[in-house]
Amino acid sequence: MTDSAGAPKSRKPRKRLSYGEGREALLKAAVRVVARGGLRKLTYRAVAEEAGVTHGLVVHHFGSRDALIEEALAHAIRTSLNTSALEPGTGRVADFSTGLSDMVTADPDTQAFQYELLLESRRRPELLPQIRALYDEYFDAARRELDRMLPAGTDKAVARLVFAALDGLVLHQLVLGEPDVTDAALEELRSLLRLLEANGEDTRANGD
Repeated sequence: MTDSAGAPKSRKPRKRLSYGEGREALLKAAVRVVARGGLRKLTYRAVAEEAGVTHGLVVHHFGSRDALIEEALAHAIRTSLNTSALEPGTGRVADFSTGLSDMVTADPDTQAFQYELLLESRRRPELLPQIRALYDEYFDAARRELDRMLPAGTDKAVARLVFAALDGLVLHQLVLGEPDVTDAALEELRSLLRLLEANGEDTRANGD
């Protein structure tokens, strides 16, 4: 049996979620909406439809579109920090960012969402303080792990340089694919970090 020509477009069935589950589901839905259609597509109704809940539930949880954007960005960064091994906490160079390519492959929407907001902040400067503050979490995590790895410690500029390399690899994989290229580049980065680690140990041994 075929569908009739006038049949309405099907929608996702609405769900009943607990408070915490509902908030999490809406943040994930907002990330997907922006990743696929840009920030201009982010509306209460679009998020509700993506999550399979009522429009009123989005309003209840966030109150304003700006609050939804801010919390979705924070959620995206938390997700990335938890899955990228940017700060494994071991102080071992071999562990640094081991999950990066898998993170992009498994959840490209989260990464695309962040780049969409970065670009949107050029057109909407009011977004920039949120972007800057939240991306500082990335820079701080990179610096803490570098401090664990490098006997001489690291400064803010080096941490920013290392993170910029990681960020570029994520963007390239997001657009071009090729996770094996990401993995090969990461191993080269770790080789450079090992050289810095050895140099720091020599400097400390010589008392310089």
